[in-house]
Amino acid sequence: MRIDPHAGFGTRAIHAGQEPDPSTGAIMTPVYLTSTYVQEEPAKLKGYDYSRTCNPTRTALERNLAALEGARFGLCFSSGMGAINTVLNLLRQGDHVVAGNDLYGGTYRICRTLYEKLGVAFTFVELTDLAAVESALRPNTRLLMLETPSNPLMKICDIAAIAAMCRKRGILTMADNTFASPFLQTPLALGVDIVMHSTTKYIAGHSDVVGGALVLNDEKLHQQLRHFQNSVGATPGPMDCFLVLRGIKTLHVRMERHCLNGMQIAHHLEADPRVARVIYPGLPSHPQHGLARKQMRGYGGMVSVELKATVEEAKRVASSFQVFALAESLGGVESLIDHPASMTHASIPREERLKAGLGDGLLRLSVGIEDAADLIRDLDRALAVLRSAS
Repeated sequence: MRIDPHAGFGTRAIHAGQEPDPSTGAIMTPVYLTSTYVQEEPAKLKGYDYSRTCNPTRTALERNLAALEGARFGLCFSSGMGAINTVLNLLRQGDHVVAGNDLYGGTYRICRTLYEKLGVAFTFVELTDLAAVESALRPNTRLLMLETPSNPLMKICDIAAIAAMCRKRGILTMADNTFASPFLQTPLALGVDIVMHSTTKYIAGHSDVVGGALVLNDEKLHQQLRHFQNSVGATPGPMDCFLVLRGIKTLHVRMERHCLNGMQIAHHLEADPRVARVIYPGLPSHPQHGLARKQMRGYGGMVSVELKATVEEAKRVASSFQVFALAESLGGVESLIDHPASMTHASIPREERLKAGLGDGLLRLSVGIEDAADLIRDLDRALAVLRSAS
């Protein structure tokens, strides 16, 4: 089913990269549960040989994700960290990487505990400060890794400016687009080389599968990354790919509701005296609100809130919800709450967390698509713990 690449997002989400099954006409891409494929002659293939290398269900997903990002190529992985690791496989001993100083804890962990050991140097910098980014670049800088909005401080960096800065120096750029999803933001169109997603999150959207993806336009780079995808083997199974494909079909509808609920929650919390700061790109109080308006099509469902509370009080609040579930991850239809200092970002030393602005009283909300009034009541009920504790 050939879909116009200029078709609307919802049409591409539902149809791009997928064909009715040729043997039955099934409208849903089948789950090809096979490890290997019969060949007519040695090395004479019908496109597939072994399912670590490729699988028809995965092919459909990779094409679909590429279409959503306006890309030529897509590559899928068994997790978002598998995707990030594959990009880091491009590096050699002596290379240098610049990354945001408040990036996801798992990304920070693999950089510091694995690739530094292999001789790759990292500089973690405030990406909202273009002068600081430029001063961090070295002659041996090979990669710049950015997240925008960042996790969990929701910082917005200027994608186009950073991409242009790096392109002049021949530095590869990778944008983690997990928080925004391609519905809200398309970094390739702003000049980055690779877009990464944890498809576990908004793209799949139902908290029932773990996955990752890379999308890009450069054919040579695609071949390099595909080689590492196959060689390292962090590839998703066909059932995982099917679940992500199924989730994508409602991505545009879900993201609209996430954005609506996120905005209501952010405004409600901003008026609460127990809250020191609400961090949400859709609020005029956000320091990069103007930039978010420029490079995003909406503000999503991620809201971070800094409480006027000690670390123990913040943990008590996080454990007092009835509708929000205390859990890591994000982007599902159900609302989740996370205490980054003790959960998703615990691997970052406290001094570095505090220096980056990630305090002990920070909570990260993944606002789902439940009724907003119920979520607000749940927030008020949990925050009442602060009154009883004082």
